[in-house]
Amino acid sequence: MTLSPKKSFAGGALLVVLALAGVVVMSSVYVIQEDEQAIVLQFGKLIGEPVTTPGVHFKVPFIQEVRRFDKKLIVWDGSPNQIPTLGREFISIDTTARWRIVDPLRFYNSVRDESGAQARLDDIIDSVVRDKISATELTEIVRSEDWSVTEEDLRQIDVVNPDSDELSLTGETKIGRKILTQSILDQAGKDMPALLGIELVDVRIKRLNYIPSVREQVFQRMISERQRIAAQFRSEGQGEASRINGDTARQLAVIRSEALRKAEMVRGEADAEATRTYNEAFKQDPEFYAFFRTLESYGRTLGSQTDLFISSNSEYFRFLKESGGK
Repeated sequence: MTLSPKKSFAGGALLVVLALAGVVVMSSVYVIQEDEQAIVLQFGKLIGEPVTTPGVHFKVPFIQEVRRFDKKLIVWDGSPNQIPTLGREFISIDTTARWRIVDPLRFYNSVRDESGAQARLDDIIDSVVRDKISATELTEIVRSEDWSVTEEDLRQIDVVNPDSDELSLTGETKIGRKILTQSILDQAGKDMPALLGIELVDVRIKRLNYIPSVREQVFQRMISERQRIAAQFRSEGQGEASRINGDTARQLAVIRSEALRKAEMVRGEADAEATRTYNEAFKQDPEFYAFFRTLESYGRTLGSQTDLFISSNSEYFRFLKESGGK
Protein backbone atom coordinates (compact mmCIF):
# COMPACT_ATOMS: atom_id res chain seq x y z
CA MET A 1 0.00 0.00 0.00
CA THR A 2 1.50 3.34 -1.00
CA LEU A 3 0.80 6.59 0.93
CA SER A 4 -0.21 9.58 -1.08
CA PRO A 5 2.11 12.62 -1.12
CA LYS A 6 -0.38 14.62 0.98
CA LYS A 7 -0.51 12.00 3.72
CA SER A 8 3.26 11.61 3.72
CA PHE A 9 3.72 15.40 4.11
CA ALA A 10 1.19 15.52 6.95
CA GLY A 11 2.98 12.72 8.85
CA GLY A 12 6.34 14.49 8.55
CA ALA A 13 4.89 17.78 9.73
CA LEU A 14 3.36 16.02 12.73
CA LEU A 15 6.74 14.61 13.68
CA VAL A 16 8.31 18.04 13.38
CA VAL A 17 5.58 19.56 15.54
CA LEU A 18 6.01 16.85 18.18
CA ALA A 19 9.79 17.36 18.18
CA LEU A 20 9.39 21.11 18.57
CA ALA A 21 6.87 20.59 21.36
CA GLY A 22 9.31 18.27 23.12
CA VAL A 23 12.08 20.85 22.84
CA VAL A 24 9.77 23.57 24.17
CA VAL A 25 8.71 21.41 27.11
CA MET A 26 12.30 20.45 27.92
CA SER A 27 13.36 24.11 27.76
CA SER A 28 10.49 25.07 30.07
CA VAL A 29 11.32 22.63 32.86
CA TYR A 30 14.23 22.76 35.26
CA VAL A 31 14.99 20.84 38.46
CA ILE A 32 16.43 22.32 41.66
CA GLN A 33 18.34 19.85 43.86
CA GLU A 34 18.34 19.83 47.65
CA ASP A 35 21.73 21.58 47.82
CA GLU A 36 20.92 24.19 45.16
CA GLN A 37 19.13 27.53 44.81
CA ALA A 38 18.56 29.55 41.67
CA ILE A 39 17.43 32.77 40.10
CA VAL A 40 15.63 33.16 36.77
CA LEU A 41 16.88 35.84 34.37
CA GLN A 42 15.17 37.25 31.33
CA PHE A 43 17.47 39.26 29.11
CA GLY A 44 19.80 39.68 32.09
CA LYS A 45 17.11 40.91 34.52
CA LEU A 46 15.69 39.00 37.47
CA ILE A 47 12.24 37.52 37.03
CA GLY A 48 10.38 36.75 40.22
CA GLU A 49 11.91 35.71 43.53
CA PRO A 50 14.93 33.43 44.00
CA VAL A 51 14.03 29.75 43.79
CA THR A 52 15.07 27.94 46.97
CA THR A 53 12.57 25.05 47.03
CA PRO A 54 13.89 21.80 45.58
CA GLY A 55 11.83 20.07 42.86
CA VAL A 56 10.54 20.70 39.35
CA HIS A 57 10.01 24.30 38.24
CA PHE A 58 9.03 26.02 35.00
CA LYS A 59 10.27 28.97 33.00
CA VAL A 60 9.60 30.59 29.68
CA PRO A 61 11.64 28.65 27.12
CA PHE A 62 14.46 30.22 25.16
CA ILE A 63 14.15 33.71 26.62
CA GLN A 64 14.63 32.89 30.30
CA GLU A 65 17.85 31.58 31.84
CA VAL A 66 18.40 29.78 35.17
CA ARG A 67 21.48 30.59 37.27
CA ARG A 68 22.21 27.99 39.98
CA PHE A 69 24.09 28.56 43.23
CA ASP A 70 25.20 26.21 46.03
CA LYS A 71 23.45 26.05 49.36
CA LYS A 72 26.37 24.10 50.81
CA LEU A 73 29.26 25.57 52.76
CA ILE A 74 32.00 26.81 50.48
CA VAL A 75 35.68 26.80 51.42
CA TRP A 76 37.82 29.92 51.32
CA ASP A 77 41.60 29.49 51.60
CA GLY A 78 43.74 32.56 52.00
CA SER A 79 47.35 32.95 50.95
CA PRO A 80 49.99 32.78 53.73
CA ASN A 81 50.96 36.25 54.97
CA GLN A 82 53.96 37.44 56.98
CA ILE A 83 52.61 39.46 59.90
CA PRO A 84 54.38 40.84 63.03
CA THR A 85 52.77 39.98 66.35
CA LEU A 86 52.39 42.41 69.24
CA GLY A 87 55.81 41.21 70.50
CA ARG A 88 57.38 41.95 67.08
CA GLU A 89 57.85 38.28 66.22
CA PHE A 90 57.32 37.90 62.48
CA ILE A 91 55.24 34.86 61.63
CA SER A 92 53.81 33.39 58.46
CA ILE A 93 50.11 32.72 59.03
CA ASP A 94 47.69 30.75 56.85
CA THR A 95 43.92 31.04 57.40
CA THR A 96 40.82 29.35 56.06
CA ALA A 97 37.10 30.11 56.25
CA ARG A 98 33.69 28.61 55.45
CA TRP A 99 30.89 30.65 53.88
CA ARG A 100 27.53 30.19 52.21
CA ILE A 101 25.25 32.07 49.83
CA VAL A 102 22.16 33.27 51.71
CA ASP A 103 20.72 35.68 49.12
CA PRO A 104 21.24 34.52 45.51
CA LEU A 105 19.94 37.78 44.03
CA ARG A 106 22.29 40.05 45.97
CA PHE A 107 25.10 37.59 45.41
CA TYR A 108 24.56 37.67 41.64
CA ASN A 109 24.22 41.46 41.49
CA SER A 110 27.37 42.08 43.59
CA VAL A 111 29.93 39.42 42.69
CA ARG A 112 28.24 37.32 39.96
CA ASP A 113 29.90 34.03 40.87
CA GLU A 114 32.08 32.20 43.40
CA SER A 115 35.33 33.52 41.92
CA GLY A 116 34.19 37.08 42.51
CA ALA A 117 33.11 36.20 46.04
CA GLN A 118 36.49 34.63 46.80
CA ALA A 119 38.23 37.82 45.66
CA ARG A 120 36.07 39.96 47.96
CA LEU A 121 36.69 37.57 50.86
CA ASP A 122 40.44 37.83 50.22
CA ASP A 123 40.30 41.57 50.84
CA ILE A 124 38.01 41.44 53.88
CA ILE A 125 39.39 38.44 55.81
CA ASP A 126 43.07 39.14 55.10
CA SER A 127 42.68 42.70 56.37
CA VAL A 128 40.95 41.58 59.59
CA VAL A 129 43.50 38.80 60.20
CA ARG A 130 46.41 41.22 59.80
CA ASP A 131 44.86 43.71 62.25
CA LYS A 132 44.05 41.07 64.88
CA ILE A 133 47.38 39.21 64.68
CA SER A 134 49.46 42.37 64.88
CA ALA A 135 47.60 43.33 68.08
CA THR A 136 48.05 39.94 69.80
CA GLU A 137 50.95 38.22 71.57
CA LEU A 138 52.29 35.04 70.00
CA THR A 139 51.35 32.97 73.06
CA GLU A 140 47.72 34.00 72.64
CA ILE A 141 47.78 32.97 68.97
CA VAL A 142 49.11 29.44 69.36
CA ARG A 143 47.41 28.38 72.60
CA SER A 144 43.90 27.94 73.92
CA GLU A 145 42.67 30.02 76.83
CA ASP A 146 42.22 26.99 79.12
CA TRP A 147 45.45 25.22 78.09
CA SER A 148 47.97 25.07 80.93
CA VAL A 149 51.45 23.63 80.29
CA THR A 150 53.14 21.70 83.10
CA GLU A 151 56.75 20.65 83.48
CA GLU A 152 55.64 17.08 82.76
CA ASP A 153 54.21 18.22 79.40
CA LEU A 154 57.54 19.81 78.53
CA ARG A 155 59.40 16.64 79.47
CA GLN A 156 57.25 14.58 77.11
CA ILE A 157 58.03 16.80 74.10
CA ASP A 158 61.12 15.05 72.74
CA VAL A 159 61.43 16.96 69.48
CA VAL A 160 59.89 20.35 68.76
CA ASN A 161 59.26 20.95 65.07
CA PRO A 162 60.06 24.58 64.23
CA ASP A 163 57.58 24.44 61.32
CA SER A 164 54.67 23.58 63.58
CA ASP A 165 52.34 26.04 65.26
CA GLU A 166 53.33 24.87 68.77
CA LEU A 167 56.18 27.30 69.14
CA SER A 168 55.34 29.06 72.38
CA LEU A 169 54.78 26.73 75.33
CA THR A 170 55.21 28.93 78.34
CA GLY A 171 53.60 32.08 79.67
CA GLU A 172 50.09 32.99 80.74
CA THR A 173 47.22 32.93 78.27
CA LYS A 174 44.49 35.55 78.62
CA ILE A 175 42.76 35.29 75.24
CA GLY A 176 43.78 32.13 73.41
CA ARG A 177 43.30 31.06 69.80
CA LYS A 178 39.60 30.20 70.19
CA ILE A 179 38.61 33.69 71.30
CA LEU A 180 41.01 35.23 68.77
CA THR A 181 39.47 33.36 65.81
CA GLN A 182 35.99 34.22 67.06
CA SER A 183 36.93 37.91 67.17
CA ILE A 184 38.27 37.61 63.59
CA LEU A 185 34.98 36.02 62.51
CA ASP A 186 32.89 38.71 64.24
CA GLN A 187 34.91 41.58 62.79
CA ALA A 188 34.94 40.11 59.26
CA GLY A 189 31.17 39.62 59.49
CA LYS A 190 30.74 43.29 60.42
CA ASP A 191 33.05 44.44 57.62
CA MET A 192 31.27 42.33 54.99
CA PRO A 193 28.62 44.39 53.12
CA ALA A 194 25.08 43.00 53.34
CA LEU A 195 24.64 43.43 49.60
CA LEU A 196 27.05 40.57 48.95
CA GLY A 197 24.40 38.06 50.02
CA ILE A 198 27.07 36.01 51.84
CA GLU A 199 27.13 34.60 55.36
CA LEU A 200 30.57 33.99 56.85
CA VAL A 201 30.21 30.86 59.01
CA ASP A 202 33.69 30.19 60.39
CA VAL A 203 37.30 31.38 60.29
CA ARG A 204 40.25 29.23 61.38
CA ILE A 205 44.03 29.55 61.58
CA LYS A 206 45.36 26.55 59.66
CA ARG A 207 49.06 27.01 60.23
CA LEU A 208 51.62 29.48 61.51
CA ASN A 209 55.39 29.41 61.20
CA TYR A 210 58.29 31.58 62.15
CA ILE A 211 59.92 33.17 59.15
CA PRO A 212 63.57 32.11 58.47
CA SER A 213 65.05 35.42 59.62
CA VAL A 214 63.94 34.83 63.23
CA ARG A 215 64.05 31.03 63.32
CA GLU A 216 67.55 31.06 64.84
CA GLN A 217 66.17 33.09 67.75
CA VAL A 218 63.49 30.46 68.19
CA PHE A 219 66.12 27.73 68.30
CA GLN A 220 68.07 29.64 70.94
CA ARG A 221 64.97 30.09 73.05
CA MET A 222 64.17 26.38 72.73
CA ILE A 223 67.75 25.53 73.75
CA SER A 224 67.57 27.88 76.74
CA GLU A 225 64.30 26.30 77.82
CA ARG A 226 65.80 22.83 77.61
CA GLN A 227 68.87 23.94 79.53
CA ARG A 228 66.64 25.39 82.24
CA ILE A 229 64.74 22.11 82.51
CA ALA A 230 68.04 20.16 82.58
CA ALA A 231 69.38 22.40 85.36
CA GLN A 232 66.18 21.86 87.31
CA PHE A 233 66.54 18.09 86.85
CA ARG A 234 70.12 18.26 88.12
CA SER A 235 69.09 20.32 91.12
CA GLU A 236 66.28 17.91 91.94
CA GLY A 237 68.68 14.98 91.48
CA GLN A 238 71.28 16.50 93.79
CA GLY A 239 68.62 17.16 96.40
CA GLU A 240 67.37 13.60 96.14
CA ALA A 241 70.94 12.26 96.33
CA SER A 242 71.61 14.31 99.48
CA ARG A 243 68.42 13.01 101.04
CA ILE A 244 69.32 9.40 100.17
CA ASN A 245 72.89 9.83 101.47
CA GLY A 246 71.57 11.33 104.68
CA ASP A 247 69.12 8.47 105.17
CA THR A 248 71.89 5.96 104.43
CA ALA A 249 74.28 7.57 106.95
CA ARG A 250 71.54 7.66 109.59
CA GLN A 251 70.61 4.03 109.00
CA LEU A 252 74.30 3.03 109.05
CA ALA A 253 74.84 4.85 112.37
CA VAL A 254 71.80 3.08 113.82
CA ILE A 255 73.06 -0.31 112.61
CA ARG A 256 76.56 0.31 113.98
CA SER A 257 75.22 1.50 117.30
CA GLU A 258 72.98 -1.54 117.58
CA ALA A 259 75.89 -3.83 116.64
CA LEU A 260 78.17 -2.22 119.23
CA ARG A 261 75.44 -2.53 121.84
CA LYS A 262 74.97 -6.21 121.08
CA ALA A 263 78.77 -6.77 121.00
CA GLU A 264 79.16 -5.16 124.41
CA MET A 265 76.31 -7.27 125.73
CA VAL A 266 77.98 -10.42 124.37
CA ARG A 267 81.34 -9.40 125.83
CA GLY A 268 79.73 -8.62 129.18
CA GLU A 269 77.93 -11.96 129.21
CA ALA A 270 81.17 -13.72 128.18
CA ASP A 271 83.17 -11.94 130.86
CA ALA A 272 80.54 -12.82 133.42
CA GLU A 273 80.61 -16.44 132.32
CA ALA A 274 84.42 -16.46 132.41
CA THR A 275 84.41 -14.92 135.86
CA ARG A 276 81.87 -17.48 137.03
CA THR A 277 84.00 -20.28 135.60
CA TYR A 278 87.12 -18.89 137.24
CA ASN A 279 85.30 -18.60 140.51
CA GLU A 280 84.11 -22.17 140.30
CA ALA A 281 87.62 -23.35 139.51
CA PHE A 282 89.08 -21.21 142.31
CA LYS A 283 86.68 -22.70 144.79
CA GLN A 284 87.72 -26.26 143.89
CA ASP A 285 91.53 -25.69 144.42
CA PRO A 286 92.45 -22.16 145.36
CA GLU A 287 96.16 -22.95 145.76
CA PHE A 288 96.47 -24.49 142.31
CA TYR A 289 94.52 -21.62 140.79
CA ALA A 290 96.86 -19.07 142.36
CA PHE A 291 99.85 -21.08 141.15
CA PHE A 292 98.46 -21.29 137.57
CA ARG A 293 97.63 -17.61 137.37
CA THR A 294 101.09 -16.71 138.66
CA LEU A 295 102.76 -18.79 135.96
CA GLU A 296 100.59 -17.08 133.32
CA SER A 297 101.71 -13.70 134.60
CA TYR A 298 105.36 -14.81 134.34
CA GLY A 299 104.84 -15.63 130.69
CA ARG A 300 103.29 -12.25 130.02
CA THR A 301 105.71 -10.07 131.98
CA LEU A 302 109.09 -11.81 131.90
CA GLY A 303 111.14 -12.07 128.75
CA SER A 304 114.66 -11.96 127.40
CA GLN A 305 114.53 -8.19 127.02
CA THR A 306 112.84 -7.54 130.37
CA ASP A 307 114.65 -5.98 133.32
CA LEU A 308 112.71 -6.38 136.51
CA PHE A 309 113.75 -4.81 139.79
CA ILE A 310 111.87 -6.34 142.65
CA SER A 311 112.64 -7.45 146.20
CA SER A 312 113.54 -11.12 146.65
CA ASN A 313 111.02 -11.28 149.44
CA SER A 314 108.21 -10.24 147.09
CA GLU A 315 105.10 -12.39 146.99
CA TYR A 316 105.53 -12.46 143.24
CA PHE A 317 108.31 -15.13 143.49
CA ARG A 318 106.73 -17.10 146.31
CA PHE A 319 106.17 -20.24 144.24
CA LEU A 320 109.72 -20.15 142.89
CA LYS A 321 111.11 -20.01 146.40
CA GLU A 322 108.86 -22.86 147.56
CA SER A 323 109.97 -25.04 144.66
CA GLY A 324 113.57 -24.78 145.75
CA GLY A 325 114.68 -23.56 142.37
CA LYS A 326 113.59 -26.77 140.63
